[in-house]
Amino acid sequence: MKRLFVLVLIFFLAIAAIVMWNNRSVFPSLPSAPSASDEESDGNDQAEDDTMCSAVWVATAYAIDYPEEPTQSADELKEQCKTILDEIAAAGIDTVYFQVRPSCDALYPSALFPWSRYLTGTCDDAPSDSFDPLKYWLKQAHKRGLRLEAWINPYRICAGANAASDFETLPDSSPAKQHPDWVVSYDGSYYFDPGIPEVRALVVNGVQEIVENYRVDGIQFDDYFYPGTDFDDSDTYTAYGKNQALDDWRRDNVNELIQDVYQTVHTCAKNKDCVFGVSPSGIWKNGTGGADGSKTTGFAHYSECYADSITWIQNGWVDYLCPQVYWEIGNDAADFQTLADWWSEQTRDTNIDLLIGLAGYKIGSSEYGSVWETDGIAEIARQLTLCQDTKNIAGVALFSYQNLRNNEDLSKKWTEYFSS
Repeated sequence: MKRLFVLVLIFFLAIAAIVMWNNRSVFPSLPSAPSASDEESDGNDQAEDDTMCSAVWVATAYAIDYPEEPTQSADELKEQCKTILDEIAAAGIDTVYFQVRPSCDALYPSALFPWSRYLTGTCDDAPSDSFDPLKYWLKQAHKRGLRLEAWINPYRICAGANAASDFETLPDSSPAKQHPDWVVSYDGSYYFDPGIPEVRALVVNGVQEIVENYRVDGIQFDDYFYPGTDFDDSDTYTAYGKNQALDDWRRDNVNELIQDVYQTVHTCAKNKDCVFGVSPSGIWKNGTGGADGSKTTGFAHYSECYADSITWIQNGWVDYLCPQVYWEIGNDAADFQTLADWWSEQTRDTNIDLLIGLAGYKIGSSEYGSVWETDGIAEIARQLTLCQDTKNIAGVALFSYQNLRNNEDLSKKWTEYFSS
C-alpha cells in the first residue's frame, strides 16, 4: 500500500511539473539595483516581478534617440545616457532595447565591426577616453533596475539618403569592404546577402562577441531580413539553392540564422538568463484567420522579407516575439485588435512570450490618419488596455524613446499604466 501511495504521488508530481513547464514564462524577472559593493560589476541580480513588461526601443541610427547628435565626447555620451534612463525608469518602463548595431557597425569596441558613424560622426572613429557605450548603458540600466537587451540589425550595411557616400567611406576593416561579394545594392541602400553561409556566420559571431563580453539581458533582431522580393541574389541562389523554390530557400536562410543565434545565446551568454527575441512587422501572412494568417491585407513578413515567425514559434527558436502592430484599433487593412488576438492565439500553449510593439511615432502625425493626428494618446491608451486584457500578451514595447521625451501627455499616460 505504501509503495502504491509513493507511485501515485510521483505520478501527480510529474503531471504538475509538466503543467508548470508548459505554462512557464521564459521572460526573465527584472534585475535589482546593485549594492555599493557591486558598483563596478554589471549589477545583474534578479528580482521577481509578475507585472506586464513595459519596454522601449532606443534607436541610435540617424540620431533618432541617442546620441542627440554624433559626438566623440565620452562625458556628453554618458550624460545623455543617464538622462534617457532616468526618464525611462520614471515612466515605469522595465526593459530597454538599445540599438548597438544599427548597420554594419558597433556601439562597443568590436573585433568584427567598426565604430558606428551614428555615434561619433565618422565610421571607425572611437569615442574619447576609451568609452564603451554598451558597457556604460548596461551598468546604468541595471543600477536603475532596468533590463537591457542589445538590439541588432543583422544585414543592413548602409541605408538612407546618404547610403552611397556612407558606403564609399567605410574603412578597409569593414566586413563589407573586405568581402564585396557579400554585398548587394538594393533600392539605393546596401545589404549583406542572407543566402551566403559566411554572412550568416558573421552575424552569429557578432552575437557571440556581445553575449560573451557583456551581461546583456537579451539579443533582439528587428524586422530587417531580406529588404524586398526583387533582391538581386540570383548568383547566390544558383550556388546554394539546392533545387528549392526561391521563396522557400530565402526563408530557410533566415530560419538557419534564427536557429544559430538562439543556440549561440543559450550556450555562450555570460548572463545565463539572456534571451533571444525578434520584433517582426505586425503581419505574418494575410489570410482568413487562424493558422493560415490574420484577417488583414497589409505588408506580410512571410512573403515580403522571408521571415517565417510562426515556424520559429513552433520550433522554439526564439524566447519571445514582439510584432510591430503599428495600426489603430479598427483599421480597415490591419485592425490592432484582430492582430493582437491572432498573435495571442499563435503563442497559446507555447513557451514563447508575446509582446506587442506600439507606434508611439505616429502620435500627432497627419501622415497616418485622423485617429493618430487628433487622438493618438487616447489610441495608445486603448491599445494598452486591450493588451492588458488579452491572454498570452506578456507586455508591450514603444517605438521609440523620443516620443516619450517629446510628448509629456504620452509620458504621463504611460506612467499611469506602469508606475502604479
